[in-house]
Amino acid sequence: MPPRTRGGYTSDAPRRRPTGSERRRRVHLREVDPVPDPDPVEHPQHDRDETEEVFEGARGGPIDRSILRSFHKHVAAKIWLGEDRAPLKLVNHGAKLQLWELDMERSRIYETVHRSGLAPLTSCSHRVASRPMLSAFCERWQPETTTFHMPFGEMTITLDDVASILHIPVTGSMISFPQPLRVDDANALLVELLGTTDVEASRETEQCRSPSIRLLWLRDHFSTITDASSDDDIMFATRAFLLHLVGCTLFADKSATSVAVVYLELFRDLSMVGSYAWGAACLAYLYRQLTTATRFEAWIYEHFPEMFSSPDMSYTESRPRALRWRPHVIPDSLQSVRERLDRLQISEVYWEPYVDHRAEHPLPDIAWYSGCLKCGQVVEPYHPERVLRQFGYIQTIPPRPFTPPRLDRSILLEQYWERWTDHVLTDQSRGRRCHYSGSGESVPEYMAWYDRISHHIVQPPQLRSGFTTDARSSLPSHAASTSDTRAARALTLLRLVISGGREQSVDVFWGALNEAHGILAGSDETSASHSTPSPAPASHSTPSPATLPFFSPATFVYPPAASDDPPPLIVPPPPASVAPPAASGPPPPLIVPPPPASVAPPAPAPDSSAPAPDSTASTTVYVRAKRKKKT
Repeated sequence: MPPRTRGGYTSDAPRRRPTGSERRRRVHLREVDPVPDPDPVEHPQHDRDETEEVFEGARGGPIDRSILRSFHKHVAAKIWLGEDRAPLKLVNHGAKLQLWELDMERSRIYETVHRSGLAPLTSCSHRVASRPMLSAFCERWQPETTTFHMPFGEMTITLDDVASILHIPVTGSMISFPQPLRVDDANALLVELLGTTDVEASRETEQCRSPSIRLLWLRDHFSTITDASSDDDIMFATRAFLLHLVGCTLFADKSATSVAVVYLELFRDLSMVGSYAWGAACLAYLYRQLTTATRFEAWIYEHFPEMFSSPDMSYTESRPRALRWRPHVIPDSLQSVRERLDRLQISEVYWEPYVDHRAEHPLPDIAWYSGCLKCGQVVEPYHPERVLRQFGYIQTIPPRPFTPPRLDRSILLEQYWERWTDHVLTDQSRGRRCHYSGSGESVPEYMAWYDRISHHIVQPPQLRSGFTTDARSSLPSHAASTSDTRAARALTLLRLVISGGREQSVDVFWGALNEAHGILAGSDETSASHSTPSPAPASHSTPSPATLPFFSPATFVYPPAASDDPPPLIVPPPPASVAPPAASGPPPPLIVPPPPASVAPPAPAPDSSAPAPDSTASTTVYVRAKRKKKT
């Protein structure tokens, strides 16, 4: 018998490429006719991808790969190798919600929506968001731990965040579906629960090419129904409104125009809608979508208000925390936001942002639940022990994250969820509370462990903005010199002072303005204490990146108030290139109030008989002359 080759054919037969079915049967062919290869060739086994070798011991990649096992496939790994990407595309349904509002003519629909616990979602969708901000945080999301890997440790969106930001129920029955919905089943569900015809349902699912329907189709068919309509029509319109609501908020997908029909099954019995754990389902769906893109800007505003947010001064604590912020588009680039997060300090994080909200919305006990969350076919782990600092406790080294169970064990998962009180973290697992509220403390060995298993530097040093190739590796990570980074530091400084209120002394405000001026000017001569203005140099040269000032809230010390007198107004002299305006007489002198006792008095005025000093060394303030039009 002629010898057989690896493809299962004899060497005498003509060689041809095996088909797909033959590839699938290859294992069975070898079992039936186990003829060894006459010339076996040793092929090296590649247990790891080539990308993994690059990160072995790299400063930006994990040294211990036991936690982030799929890091070589992560988007942060591609960025570290220089394969940059543009900001993610955002899908915003905030405007769609305003196209279908429940007024007084639809009070019966609103009453049912209010009893369901989903009424706050009608006003919690932001109409604008920053693509670079959301994209930079998505790049830090690690699916193995379901946490953001920040420079100082892990953070995540908890059940407490969902309950406080959206005010929707986080306890109740787990949202589960028996199996994925087919198109024929979706058509039957539309006919039964929305009262449409078979032809209309088939036409809509065919247009979507999936068991989904368009949000526009729901508005066109059901938004005109009022309290004067029949009871059946009102029931159909209520289900359609709830499906439209969750499709625009909790379960929005990348299609940007449609919603899955499978969620309509949750609204079959309208009296049972409020019994579902909508917050837990939302969080499971959010964890899965964070690997690609999603909307979670309200969480960023709460924990990083000094970097990205703008508060709404008319907000009251009785409303959802999502309404506390005025969303706005950050003018920074994606690379700039990456570098800002790489330099983020632990003192710049609001670990417990809901302290003032506890009177209206206490911390739910289920926020300490440690297990799996489920939303239909999506199952994601939930690890509060990895983010103890967000609950006011000292962070310890957490146990290894567990893998979610298979979907065929969904019944056991639902039983596990129903007994969630048996699976919350004990007092021993929570450990000790932080010595100061919001301090974000951790045990001494935590950061050494975290540096080994984590990837918390997304922007590679050789690609940071504002540095030369020779200086990139030696300069500290905070020594950027781009204009957007300077503006971000100055704004962070000013926001910190403004948040202190009007009770602060004038010296505090003056010190902050002086520091912000030095940051924006790029000068290393900024001082935290009062001083007289020094003469302007003959020419302004660009300082080196290593000498640029950097503000850190943890280290900045405001100047003490020396006296009750206001500090002098210090205006820097004009550059040498700007000539004083031509006038018939000398310009009027600037009247400066007397300085405090701790400030050295300025040099005495020169004698009138003495010659006038040079304009480049004078402290007299001139007004910039207008340029003459060319004739």
